[in-house]
Amino acid sequence: MSQVQETKIVSADPTALGVFGLSLITFVASTSKLGWTGNATYLMPWALFLGSFAQLWAASIDFKRNSYFGAIVLGIFGLFWIAVAFTWAIATGFFGPEIASAADMKQFGYACFGYMIFCLFITVTAWEANKVFGMILTLIVVLLGSLGFQILGINKELFAPLAGWSELLISLLGFYAAGAIFMNTFFGRQILPLGKPMGWVKKAA
Repeated sequence: MSQVQETKIVSADPTALGVFGLSLITFVASTSKLGWTGNATYLMPWALFLGSFAQLWAASIDFKRNSYFGAIVLGIFGLFWIAVAFTWAIATGFFGPEIASAADMKQFGYACFGYMIFCLFITVTAWEANKVFGMILTLIVVLLGSLGFQILGINKELFAPLAGWSELLISLLGFYAAGAIFMNTFFGRQILPLGKPMGWVKKAA
């Protein structure tokens, strides 16, 4: 392998792969929340392979590249979708009816709140990456909070559709971001804009 080829591999940006994985699973999952498709049974493969493995793979590359934001954000959401896939598997009886009947889905609701709390910090940094990432993370906070309240049985009439529509918007913005990152990186210049950082918080020099 030539030195040029090695350099290209080392400098490759995995962000488009990770963001596409997030976009695809949220797109498919939102159709279930909005009542356009059925239960979560056929969502599990997409959650595992696109929601989790694609993001974890991208995160592992970002760790090697010392790309802090991508490594942490893609990593925690990759792990999130593994947990979600297993939660759906338990709920649909994959591990047996006794385990499904004994499970307390409220624990998943509190897990959503835990992720929402950390996502508040990520959202601040996302707006300092670019505006599209900022909007995606803001919607993720809305999604996680809505899911948590819905699962706990609090005002389902409000939070169930709010979760579905926010997840759909996350996926559409994510598809745009993945496409923009892919094209901008490939051509070495801006083809599709992502929006400049807000500039609210300045990094140390």
